[in-house]
Amino acid sequence: MTKADVIAEIAEKTGIDKADVTTAIEAFFSVVKNSMSNGENIYVRGFGSFVNKKRARKIARNISRNTAIIIDEHYIPSFKPSKVFVEKIKSSDKVRALNG
Repeated sequence: MTKADVIAEIAEKTGIDKADVTTAIEAFFSVVKNSMSNGENIYVRGFGSFVNKKRARKIARNISRNTAIIIDEHYIPSFKPSKVFVEKIKSSDKVRALNG
């Protein structure tokens, strides 16, 4: 499912114009990106958490050149689904059918 598909489905379910839904979705993504880049985590009850995960400093190796580089400590964005979200996926018959 693409962003356009999500926008179309929200517009269909709510009766809100696609342009307004697009504006709202883009604003949501912007808030998430800006907040996380400022070091803030975002918690959406019943959905999940957008968090900055800390990656430790490490040594990476380039086997073909036989060299090593140091990768400093850094943060990466991560999403952790809520228990409600996880249970909904686990109990979904469609997901089970896809995974055989």
